[in-house]
Amino acid sequence: MTEQSSSTTDFLGLTADVVAAFVGNNSVPASELPELIAKVHGALLRLGNPAPVVADEVLKPAVSIKKSVTPEYIICLEDGLKFKSLKRHLRTKYNMTPEEYRAKWGLPNDYPMVAPSYAAARSNLAKKMGLGQQRKKPTPPPAPAKGRGRAKKVAA
Repeated sequence: MTEQSSSTTDFLGLTADVVAAFVGNNSVPASELPELIAKVHGALLRLGNPAPVVADEVLKPAVSIKKSVTPEYIICLEDGLKFKSLKRHLRTKYNMTPEEYRAKWGLPNDYPMVAPSYAAARSNLAKKMGLGQQRKKPTPPPAPAKGRGRAKKVAA
């Protein structure tokens, strides 16, 4: 009970501070003062006790999860838009990482973020450019053969 009364006192003190600051800088008729105090106090109480988050909301994707992956594009479950690469759309529009997206919709860890045909095209391009292969080390030039020059004279 002490905690509750002290928190109420805190809200009353905050209300008094906010109203005093407002009235100090703005002209407010005396008849509107009780209404202003009630509104400020109510707003502070709502801020102090946010509405509980409803966890019973069942997420309904824009399309079924099976139909979200096609050979040519990936369909975003959030808004139903088609993309070749979904990662940037999620980051810019929903501020989500692919891991958060997968967790939100209950997707497996190997759920693709890129359309299969796009991934294959990029893979072929990379292979054609030689990416992913180790560079061939140049073979060192053969060591010069030691010549058999003239035989040394033996001192007699």
